[in-house]
Amino acid sequence: MVILLNRRCFLVLILFATFSCFFLKLCFGEDRITFTTPIKDSETLLSNNGIFRFGFFTPVNSTGHLRYVGIWYAKVPVQTVVWVANKDTPINDSSGVVSISDDGNLVVTNGRNHLLWSTNVALPVAPNAAWVQLTDNGNLRLQENRNKGEILWESFEHPYNSFLAAMTIGKSNRTGENLKVTSWKSYTDPSAGNYTAGISLSPFRELMIWRSNVTIWRSGPWNGQIFVGLEDEVALLFLDGYNIISDDNEGTFTVSYATDSPMYHMNLDPDGVLYIRSWSTTTRAWEIGTTIPTTACDAYGTCGPFASCSSKEVPICNCVEGFVPRNKTERSGGSWSSECLRSIPLQCRVSTGGGGKGDVFSKMQKMKVPANAEQSVATEKDCPNVCLDNCSCTAYAYDQGIGCMLWSGDLVDMQSSLRSGIDLFIRLAPELETHGRPLETHSKRAIMITASVLGVAFVAVLCILLACRKFKKRSGLAAPEKDTSAELMFKRMEALTSDKKSASNQVKLKDLPLFEFKVLATSTDNFSLINKLGQGGFGPVYKGMLPEGQEIAVKRLSRASGQGLEELMNEVVVISKLQHRNLVKLLGCCIEGEERLLVYEYMPKKSLDAYLFDPSKQNILNWKTRFNIMEGICRGLMYLHRDSRLKIIHRDLKASNILLDDNLNPKISDFGLARVFQVNEDEANTRRVVGTYGYMSPEYAMEGLFSEKSDVFSLGVIFLEIISGRRNSHKEENDLNLLAYTWKLWNEDEAVSLADPTVLDESFVKEITKCVQIGLLCVQEVANDRPSVSTVIWMLTTEITNLPKPKHPAFIARRGDYEAECSDQSSQKVSINDVSLTTVTGR
Repeated sequence: MVILLNRRCFLVLILFATFSCFFLKLCFGEDRITFTTPIKDSETLLSNNGIFRFGFFTPVNSTGHLRYVGIWYAKVPVQTVVWVANKDTPINDSSGVVSISDDGNLVVTNGRNHLLWSTNVALPVAPNAAWVQLTDNGNLRLQENRNKGEILWESFEHPYNSFLAAMTIGKSNRTGENLKVTSWKSYTDPSAGNYTAGISLSPFRELMIWRSNVTIWRSGPWNGQIFVGLEDEVALLFLDGYNIISDDNEGTFTVSYATDSPMYHMNLDPDGVLYIRSWSTTTRAWEIGTTIPTTACDAYGTCGPFASCSSKEVPICNCVEGFVPRNKTERSGGSWSSECLRSIPLQCRVSTGGGGKGDVFSKMQKMKVPANAEQSVATEKDCPNVCLDNCSCTAYAYDQGIGCMLWSGDLVDMQSSLRSGIDLFIRLAPELETHGRPLETHSKRAIMITASVLGVAFVAVLCILLACRKFKKRSGLAAPEKDTSAELMFKRMEALTSDKKSASNQVKLKDLPLFEFKVLATSTDNFSLINKLGQGGFGPVYKGMLPEGQEIAVKRLSRASGQGLEELMNEVVVISKLQHRNLVKLLGCCIEGEERLLVYEYMPKKSLDAYLFDPSKQNILNWKTRFNIMEGICRGLMYLHRDSRLKIIHRDLKASNILLDDNLNPKISDFGLARVFQVNEDEANTRRVVGTYGYMSPEYAMEGLFSEKSDVFSLGVIFLEIISGRRNSHKEENDLNLLAYTWKLWNEDEAVSLADPTVLDESFVKEITKCVQIGLLCVQEVANDRPSVSTVIWMLTTEITNLPKPKHPAFIARRGDYEAECSDQSSQKVSINDVSLTTVTGR
C-alpha cells in the first residue's frame, strides 16, 4: 500500500514538473521572455503592475493589416504606443514571433523565420542565460541571469517617438550616442518620419526639434536649472511639476514628474510638434499640458536676422535697437522676409586702444539669446571686452550657470519678454550713445522728447481739422467719400449676382464688416504655420487675434484651390444674415488685390473629425456628447432648410465642416458650395457637381440632382461616423466601406457592434441601435425614401421605437474606391465620376 502511494506521489510530481516546464512563462510572470518562452502574435507581456504592454499591434485607423511590435499603455482605452521595434519592417500577417535567438539577442521574426529586427548586441552569455523584462516605467530590458542581472540592452537607450518619465535623453552612458526621439511618418504609419527631437550637446546644451536635420525649434541654452529661452507657458510647466536632472559631465538629461507617475510622457507627432501629455482619470483622456512649438515666435528664425520676436506684441517682429528694416513696406504689411540692417556702421575700435570712441552695447532684457553662440572662458567682467576686441563679434551675454557667450555675424532667432530669458548685449556704433549716457537712458530721453513733439503736433492737427469741419458746415459742402478698391469689389460682386436667383437681392453686402489685409496678417502672425487650424476646399484656415483681443478664424483663398470670387461671394451672401446657435458666425471679409479672406468666430475645439478619427481624442466624445452633436447638427440643418428666411442646401456637409465650441456644441460651417432655393423650389439640377466623395448622395453624384434629401444623405453618413468613430472611406471586413458594413451588421441584428468601443455601454444599447437605424434611413438609395431633417429630429428626441425599416443604402463597391479612399485620406477631395456627363468639380 505504501509503495502504491509513493508511486502515485511520484507520478503527481512528474506531471506537475512537466506542466510547470511547459508553462515556464508562468514561473517568471507575464512580464518576461526567456529562451524557451517566446511570445506569438496573439500574446503580450504585461509589466508587473499592469501599466505597460509589449507585443504585436496594428495602428488604429490604418487601412492595412500590418503588424508591428511595440510598447503601449495597458490601462489606457485609447491605443497609445510609446515605442516600436520593427518600425520599418512590419509583418503582413499574424505569423510573427518575438524570442531570444541562439546568439542571446531579442529578435522579431515572421512565419518564414526571416529576421525583421534584433537588439543586435554582442553578448558574452548563452541564450538560455538571457531574458527580457518589461518594467512599470515602460522600459524593455534584455539582461542576463548571472552577474546580478546585468542589463545588456534596454529600449530606454533606443527611444522612438515618445519620451517617458525617468528616460534619459542626450548622451548615452552605455553607447556614447546622442539619444533622440523620432516622429512616426504619419498617425497610422510608425515608420521613421521627418522630425527628430533631442539635445544639441555643443557648444551649449539645448533642446532642439529638427526636420530632416534642419533646425525648426530651439529652447535656448541650459543654465543648470532651465533652458533660458522657453516660452512662459512651457517654462512654468517645467518649474511647476516637471523636473530636469542634468549630468553636466556626461551631457545627459532625465525628465520626470513630481509625482513619479508613469502616466506622463512627451510625444513627437508626425507634424513635428512635441506634446507634453498626462492621463486624466476624471475625463479618461490624455490632457495636453502644452505643446512645443507654442507660438509663432517659436518657429526658428521667424523674424530674420537682427530682429526680435514677441508673441505679446503686434506686430510680433521688430528690428532691435540700432537696426532698421531693408524694406519698411514689407515689414509693415506683416512680411518678415526683409532683413534688418544697421542704421550706423560699427567703428570696430577695440577696447584696449585704437584711439577715438569705441563701440557700445544695447542691453535687451529677458531675452532668448540668438542661435549659434560661441563659448568663452572670460569672466562676467571681462566678457564685454572680449567681444569688443573682436571686430566680428556682434553681441555677448553672461549667465552664472552658462558663462560667457559670444556671437559673430547675424543674430538669428531672438525672442523678448520671456520669464526664463536673460540679458543680451548687442553691439552698436558709438554715435548711438550721446553725452556719456548709457544707450538705454538716451533711448528713454529720446522717447520722451518724441512723445512731447507728437503731442504738440496732435493738438495742432486737431485744431486744424475742427476748423475745416466748421468751415465746411458753414459753406454747406460735404467731402466726397473715398471709393476704395474693396468697395469697388463689392459693387462687382453685387453686379455678378444681380441677374441670378439668389440671396443677393435680399442681403446688403456692404453691411458686412470689412477687414484690412494688414490687420489679418498681423493677427495671424503673417499666416504662420503654427496658427494653421486646417485646410479646406477654399484654402487654409488660420487662428488669429484682433487688436482688441477677440479670437478669430481666418479662411484664406488658396490659388490652387480651384475656387475664387464665386465661392467667396456665395459664402458671404448665404451666411452673412443667418443667425443660429448651430451655424458658425461670419464676422467679415477682406478683398485686397489678389487676396480673398473670410473672417469667422473662432471655434476652440476645431472640427468634429479631429476628435472622431484621432485615437487619442475619441474618448473625449462620450455617448451623451455624440448624441448632442447629432441633434445639434440636425437643428442647424433644419434652420437652413425650413426656418431661415432663405431656403439653403448646404451640399458639402461632412465631419470636417462641423466645428465645435468650448462646450463641444456643433456648428455647421463652410457655405462656399451652398445653394439658395426659391420658396416654391424643392429640387434643382446642376452640371457642376461639387462636394466630397463619400458624403454625396447618389442622385447628386450621378445626375447632378440636389435637394434637402441630398443634405439628409450626408447627415446619415455623419451619424454613422459619429457612432462608429470610423471614416466612411475606412474599409472593414471583406473590403466593405462604412455604409456597406453597417448594412451587413443591421441585417445580422448586430447593429450595436458598430459603436465605438469607447462609448459602448449596456445602458445606451437601445439608443445606439436607434441612431444606427436613423443613419441607415438617411442614406437610403432613393431620395424620396429618406426622412426630412425635422422627422430625423423627431425620431432622435422621442421615445418611439417603432421606426420604419431601412432599405438598401447607397454604397458602391468597385475597384476605383481604393483610389478615392486614398484621395479622401490625403486631401479629402471629391472623387471623379467617369460615367456621368455631369461636370464634377473637386474640392
